[in-house]
Order: sequence, then structure tokens, then C-alpha cells
Amino acid sequence: MGHFVGADRDTDFLLPPSVQEWLPEDHLARFVVEVVDRLDLSELTRQYAGRGSRAHHPAVLLSLLIYGYATGVFSSRKIERATHDSIAFRYLAANTHPDHDTIAAFRRRFLPQIESLFVQVLLLAREMKLVKLGRIALDGTKVKANASKHNALSYAHAQKIEAQLKAEVSALAAQAEAADQAPVCEGMKLPAEIARREARLEALAQAKRVIEARAQERFEQEQADYQHKQAKRQAQREAGKKPRGRAPKPPQPGPRESDQVNLTDEASRIMPVSGGGFEQCYNAQAGVDTETMLIISTHMTQATNDKQQLIPALARIGALPQSLGSVTDLLADAGYFSQANVQACKEKNIEPLLALSREQHHLSVFDRFAPDEPAPVTDDPVAQMKHRLATQSGRALYALRKQTVEPVFGIIKQVMGLRQFSMRGLEKVAGEWTLAALAWNVKRMKVLKMTA
Repeated sequence: MGHFVGADRDTDFLLPPSVQEWLPEDHLARFVVEVVDRLDLSELTRQYAGRGSRAHHPAVLLSLLIYGYATGVFSSRKIERATHDSIAFRYLAANTHPDHDTIAAFRRRFLPQIESLFVQVLLLAREMKLVKLGRIALDGTKVKANASKHNALSYAHAQKIEAQLKAEVSALAAQAEAADQAPVCEGMKLPAEIARREARLEALAQAKRVIEARAQERFEQEQADYQHKQAKRQAQREAGKKPRGRAPKPPQPGPRESDQVNLTDEASRIMPVSGGGFEQCYNAQAGVDTETMLIISTHMTQATNDKQQLIPALARIGALPQSLGSVTDLLADAGYFSQANVQACKEKNIEPLLALSREQHHLSVFDRFAPDEPAPVTDDPVAQMKHRLATQSGRALYALRKQTVEPVFGIIKQVMGLRQFSMRGLEKVAGEWTLAALAWNVKRMKVLKMTA
């Protein structure tokens, strides 16, 4: 055995072991502890009343969650198990073992505070000279909800089942009235059968109310768009111009037969996903700094496209502390383009680079090196942006979008493993997305610190 490293599991340690000896100096878990120790957690700690049994410190539970999301361990049960099985998780928990109920309750209870912690981590990155805002790439990615698309109920199917259940309730009620004259089927308990169907009818009624409310919101938006288009065409007529294209059709109120609601997570939506097909999803938005690939803004939407998401992103960016710096350019694909979005960027003193259409790949060498056209003499912000996108410098700047935000989404979903949310409901999912972004930022900060 002299040629092998000894593996003695029976001899006791001569001195008590130290958790500091368990991990290499450059391990991510050590950096997570370093970051969390520098955060102000008073907003969390003061919510503990100090009654009952002693609680695990928020710093410990937050460290476990950040490291868990950074390494693909999202389940509270798996995190609890990892505090026994994984050296890194055991180090983070300081050799304690919070149970899964404690971890899940902490995550659920303090999701509203994740946003302020996310900003604190960005400020820490600024203090460490790892980030200074400038150019931001904005994009969205579809992440599966904690619900199956097979649990979605269409309005037409809801009406069909509702009619069937009402007929069954009427038949059962009639049979109950005649029970004294005719025997009931063996084993059938009429009150229980009626109550079960009435409960299902109430659930269906609630699902229909949700679909009808969404249909009303959609109608109001479509009606506003219709009136805007009609007013624009009327203005063209008054100016002596013939409106181009077909006249818009007025929207129809009420739900459509294909309108759906998911019975597991009604806030989620059926969305098209990359690679084809449809899934029950949320549309997770992120603004990423092109210099460092740190996420500087997040928000969540139920919309299947990104057209209305630029202004909410600008609001998030505008709410960041001034010490982080100012955003100078915002890069986004054609899904974000509209005249209103271009104007919104200009009003924030941010130069927009929003593609007007799908990118043209493999430009010829003559196009790539052709001299820039002279800038147009116009105050139209869309025309100015279009010219900037056509210049060599504009194309080079816009190219940063694809090599910034898309790799971040790829790493979060494929490497960190966040392909499906653990929580349900728009607010909780938004908090979980911010927690995932916070974990990504901590992971990225460690890399930036090592390469600085």
C-alpha cells in the first residue's frame, strides 16, 4: 500500500477541523460569503421577532440560495441535502443544516427584498471597480412556468364542460328527489356527487372570469390602436393624401374560443419557444452591460413579444443609483422597435440602436467596408437611428448585443440550469428571476475580479 495515498476514515482528528480548510481559496462559495458579508441585511434581520427557537441568520440562508442558483440547485430540499453532501454547501451553512421548510419560507418571505439586494450587489461591483454603466443590451427569453401546458383550459372547452356538469347536477338532483320511489345506483352517494360537480363548476366559473377579464383588456388595447390608426388615416385625408393599405377592421369584444387560462399557474401564458412549438412560459427581461456582461436590470412580463418592454426597462434603469454611472446606448433587436420606443430613449438621453427589421447576415465585403452615407438633415429620431445603424461604427456597436445578452441567457439556462421557475404567480416569478440574475452577477464578478 506504500504507493497509494492513505484513506483512513477511522482515526479521529487530533484538532477540531475548521470549515476554512474545506475549500480552495478561489472557490465560488468563498466569494459568495465575501459578497453577502458586505451587504446590508438590516431590512431582513429586523423582521425577525426574536421569539421561539433560534433562527438561522439571513446571511446563511441568502448565501445558500445565491450559490444554489449559481450552480443549478434550486430546490429547497436539494439545498438541504447538499448541506450534508456537498463541501461547498456545508461551508456556506457553517456546518449547520437548515431544513427545506426554512429555506423555502425564507425565499418566499423575502422575495420582495431581492430587488434591493440586487442593486446592492451592483453597487458592490462598482466599489470593486468591476462595472461602470455605459452601453446596455436589452433582450427577453422565454422560461418555462412551474405548470404544464396540458393544464391549460380554453374558453370553448370550459363552456362545453360547464354545460355537461350542469346537466349532470340537474340529473343527480332529480334522482335525489326521486330516491324514495326508485333505488339509487349501488355505491353512489348523491350529495357527494352533486357537491363535487358544483365545486368543479365554481372552478370553471373562476377560470372563465379570468379569460373574460383578459379579453376585455385586449379589446381595450385593440380599440385604442384602432382609433389611433383611424385618426392617422383621417389626418392623411385632410392633408390631401390618400391613406395607404387597407382600412383597419374594428376589434371584436369578448373572449375567443381559443383563449386559455392555466389551472396550475393562471399568470403564465402559452408562448412560442425557440426551436419551435409552444410552452407554458413567462417572458424574462434583462438589460446587460456590454463591457462586463453584468445584468443591470430585470423585469418579468406575460407578453409573448417584446414591443412593450423597452419602456419598463428604461424605468428600471432610471431608478438605479447615480453612482453606477449613466447609460449612453441601448441595443435591442427588431422586437423592441417602435417610434414610441425610440422617442422614449431620446427623452432619457440614451442613444437607441434598435434594429428596424431582422438582421441581414453575411454582408458582402463591399458593403462592410463601404464609406458611410452622409447623415440625413432631419429631426426624426427614427431616421437618425436608421442612419447610425447603417454606419460602420453603428454596425460594430450593434453587434455587441448578440455577443452580450444572448450568451448570458445561454449560461443562465444551460449552465446554471434555470430552464423552469420553481415558483408560481407573476410577482413571485419576477422575484425568482431577479434572484437568478443576482446569482449570475456574483458568479460573473468573481471572474472579473480574477481577471482584473
